[in-house]
Amino acid sequence: MASWARAVRGLLLDVSGVLYDSGGDGGVPIAGSVEAVRRIKASGLKLRFCTNETQATREKFVKKLQGMGFDISVAEVTAPAPAACRILKERSLRPHLLVHNDLVPEFDEIDKANPNCVVIGDAAENFTYANLNEAFRVLIGLEKPVLISLGRGRYYKETDGLKLDVGAYMKALEYACDVQAEVVGKPAKMFFESALAEMGVPPEQ
Repeated sequence: MASWARAVRGLLLDVSGVLYDSGGDGGVPIAGSVEAVRRIKASGLKLRFCTNETQATREKFVKKLQGMGFDISVAEVTAPAPAACRILKERSLRPHLLVHNDLVPEFDEIDKANPNCVVIGDAAENFTYANLNEAFRVLIGLEKPVLISLGRGRYYKETDGLKLDVGAYMKALEYACDVQAEVVGKPAKMFFESALAEMGVPPEQ
């Protein structure tokens, strides 16, 4: 065994496109992925599932993966929405949400009256001109606009083909409002540091 492998105590796994391909029917596991997760857990390595999933709460997301046969719990998932909620609370920010309807419950405890920032996620069919323009108007009307993005992916794969991801819409708002988005999902360094902290494993391991 290589010396670096002996030093490894934990693994961070991507999910969509790595463990399964998503789609309108819920998606399908990629060949061998269910068994791979089972073997990793049996090895005693600490494991964290890192996802930019922003079309569902973690509870719904985990239930879907469990239905595919994956051994996974909510406590093992690092996702952007909870990280964004921590930032909103710490900075007393009140978001205008441009997210998928199924993700809204993650923000139930956040004050959304009189927004002073915009939070954008993979809103799928909610990415209409009217909704993007509403987010634009909130941002452009702020003296110090704050745009928080739950990822910056360009596209992702579903069972029926490739789909535009949140990054394309984030860039549109950045350009229109002359603002730099704060990305709290992958590939932001803070996202992975949060996952490591939750596992209690330093980066070199």
